[in-house]
Amino acid sequence: MPASHRTRPATTAITALALATATTAPANALPTGPDTADYPGHTTSSYVLLTDDTTDRASAYQSGCAHAESGRNGLRILFFGTQEDNGRLRHPGTTAAATGQRTAADQAVTVARGWAEGFTACRTDDTTARLALGVNNKSDGGLTGATAGKQWAAIVDEAADQADTTAVTITGAVDAEPGWSAPRWARAWVKAFTSATDRTLYAANSADGCPVHGSASTSCNNGWDLADLHYVATGAAPTIRAVPQIYRTDGIQARQWAAISSWGATHGNGPVRFAGSLSQHTACSQRGGCPTTDNTPEAAWTQLWNELNAHPETQISALPYATDMRWP
Repeated sequence: MPASHRTRPATTAITALALATATTAPANALPTGPDTADYPGHTTSSYVLLTDDTTDRASAYQSGCAHAESGRNGLRILFFGTQEDNGRLRHPGTTAAATGQRTAADQAVTVARGWAEGFTACRTDDTTARLALGVNNKSDGGLTGATAGKQWAAIVDEAADQADTTAVTITGAVDAEPGWSAPRWARAWVKAFTSATDRTLYAANSADGCPVHGSASTSCNNGWDLADLHYVATGAAPTIRAVPQIYRTDGIQARQWAAISSWGATHGNGPVRFAGSLSQHTACSQRGGCPTTDNTPEAAWTQLWNELNAHPETQISALPYATDMRWP
């Protein structure tokens, strides 16, 4: 995506926080949909910089405990970065040229186990969490999309075997962005993941360069189109739930996702199955560099809810989650 449309600083800024490209459509105020719903409150999701087994597990335990003490149910996403060959993970916000530390992908299982143990030990009442373990679709790690998706499904299943408790359910997540791979690579990843496990896949995707609802265009950035965005957010399997990036304060990203959902509804593929919204307000406060893409969690959720319910074919009756990214 051109730098003029997107903020993706180096590791001293919010490198892993992807922003959708603005279209030429005006940023009009969003209409209020026919249905009303109460904002559900938000959870906190985060990027994870893996180090070693002992440190990662202890940090994860403390994080899980803190989440439990908040008393808030719902979805949390942990993003571990990019899959590489030889079963390694590269830190979020980096490229293949980065010389920083790589860690074994199964280190994510250790983090999930520590987090679930901390959450379960510290929760009050019947607080529960869905913990989604995620990676991005950067295709520079030496793996095919099919291989990477299958491998991540195995990590999620192993984590579920070791970390599922009465309080925590382990699921998968993907941050699929048009700028990071060809559409074929991302499609293959999602198809392989959903074919290998029946665990829910939360699609925390961007819609870079996509048109807004009402546009005649179907083209997005980097050779993607609305069909590709719909496929990786819903169409590949019934186990996918979309939690799209709604970072922009002008509401354009909500309008892009309404276009994607409308495409599915009008082409026989069904509307997008939305589970919530993703914001990056905390990460922006931590790192800076995103003055127009720092929606609060409530603003992101409200933009998406209102825009989807402004169009008959994209209307929804529930949007249960709002989650906000921090770094890390």
